Amino acid sequence: MTETAPTSTPFAVTTGREKGYQRAAVDTFLDRAKQAFEAGSDVLDADAVRSASFPLVRGGYRVAEVDAALARVEDAFAQRARVSALSQQGARSWVRRAREDAQVILDHLDRPAGHRFARTGLLTFGYRIDEVDHVADRIARYLRDGDTLSADQVRQTAFRMQRRGYREEQVDALLDATIAVLLAVR
Repeated sequence: MTETAPTSTPFAVTTGREKGYQRAAVDTFLDRAKQAFEAGSDVLDADAVRSASFPLVRGGYRVAEVDAALARVEDAFAQRARVSALSQQGARSWVRRAREDAQVILDHLDRPAGHRFARTGLLTFGYRIDEVDHVADRIARYLRDGDTLSADQVRQTAFRMQRRGYREEQVDALLDATIAVLLAVR
């Protein structure tokens, strides 16, 4: 009888009823990202890595492990973009652009609490307003006052849902823009 060695996977796999990211989709995306990075291609960038999503299935890769790996890949793409921009445009241009992006975020967050984002309809759910406003205040303190905030803290932000909450796509777009600024000024 011939025994076959168990195939190794890059991430732990979920068991039982727990769902994880579809393995083939993750493997395909990470292979594409690796090829693009090694070739110096601009087919993929930090934004594309940040917005990657995968179907949830039983027997998939553990979400937290894949998300941590994607954060490292995103950081690598952002670092490469920063080095490239600094060499082509200079530090002043890079800093100016990061400041402009930060100011756009701050202008948005200067709205009063409870009114920073559009709300969902009466019968639909959105992000909890108080939780989003709390995170928004932390982001504003980082941008305005220099309080400590990391890209990982923003990446790991999760909100509960409520009726007539903030629209998810608007909040997510602001969080993505914040991560881009955080990665730009590292």
